[in-house]
Amino acid sequence: RGELQRSVVSAINFEILEMARLLDFTRQEIYEIAVAGNSTMRDLLFKLDVQGIGQRPYKSLVELEYLAGERSSTSLVQIARRLGLRANLKTRVYGLPLIASHVGADTAAALVALDMDSRSEDAVVVVDVGTNTEVVVGKGERLVAASCPAGPAFEGGGAVKFGMPGYEGAIESFRLDSGGREFAYSTIGDTDPQGICGSGLIDLLAELRRSDRLTAKGVFTEDKKLFEIDIVPEAGITLSKEDISNLAQAKAANYCGQYIVMRKLGVDPEDVSRLYLAGGFANYVHVGNAIDIGFLAPVPEDRIVKVGNTALQGAREVLLNRRRRAQLEELVKGIEHVELETTADFFEVFVDGCQLKPMPRRFATQASAFEPA
Repeated sequence: RGELQRSVVSAINFEILEMARLLDFTRQEIYEIAVAGNSTMRDLLFKLDVQGIGQRPYKSLVELEYLAGERSSTSLVQIARRLGLRANLKTRVYGLPLIASHVGADTAAALVALDMDSRSEDAVVVVDVGTNTEVVVGKGERLVAASCPAGPAFEGGGAVKFGMPGYEGAIESFRLDSGGREFAYSTIGDTDPQGICGSGLIDLLAELRRSDRLTAKGVFTEDKKLFEIDIVPEAGITLSKEDISNLAQAKAANYCGQYIVMRKLGVDPEDVSRLYLAGGFANYVHVGNAIDIGFLAPVPEDRIVKVGNTALQGAREVLLNRRRRAQLEELVKGIEHVELETTADFFEVFVDGCQLKPMPRRFATQASAFEPA
């Protein structure tokens, strides 16, 4: 009910007024609003206590009430003015349902946008990349989901010295010359480089591995005691062993989520018919490089589709179609949620995922996944 909730409401109200101005209507003409967000953001907007989402059992108050049989769904409905949103006095705000724990309403919206409620014998994977990466795998009648606490290392959250968000001046792609020594790069806005955003960091790690300047364990091959190397000397941009370690751990969280959820459903990467890569950051990722360092499962590249902001598209669909809304309410109830850290061999999978190498293409035996690099 404090500053965070007011900030969210203020941002939405600003966008409502801006949209009304651009499309020539008044805010009083809005009669319904649909909201898709992660578990914490959605509940913040609805003035709920979110402390429980950050500590065991990592569940929203709404989810706990649903599991206790006190409500029929994890969706929320409230009058807009009670939340502080400026619309018609009777406007209803519909919060899309949560799936489980940190797998929130934004992931539920993605399932609507991608028609994941249409059962298929083909294996389909959704990877929504972010500070928390969500993974959903569907095959036949089953859908299995997990949340991967990847952290902000690839999003400019401070874990990498010269890491930055995808703003103007961020290096978004790297390529080593034929000699494997000099980097060619491009920046957002074609301006002087200020740092490196997530897509650039993935390219950088892949290029260093490809040129044998970096081992799978993140050690510089030219000198094992070397702490950092110059990446863009003219701008003073470097990459250190600490940067690589932080990126490797963030990457390992993505690795674990995809590996464990696919394995639970008995799906091998090479058998996936479609991998949907969602999220704003994902739009700029070089898929081949992401596969080479184990950031993405080694699904054949022609089966990987970048789908952008699926949360927005899914929210739009349930706003305009009550049948789709009802279908989503039922769909999320049948999704199996995997708590990654409770998996018996989670630590072994995570350690393997920390290495800058591709994920196995087949999961025939667990041992095959953990051969020495």
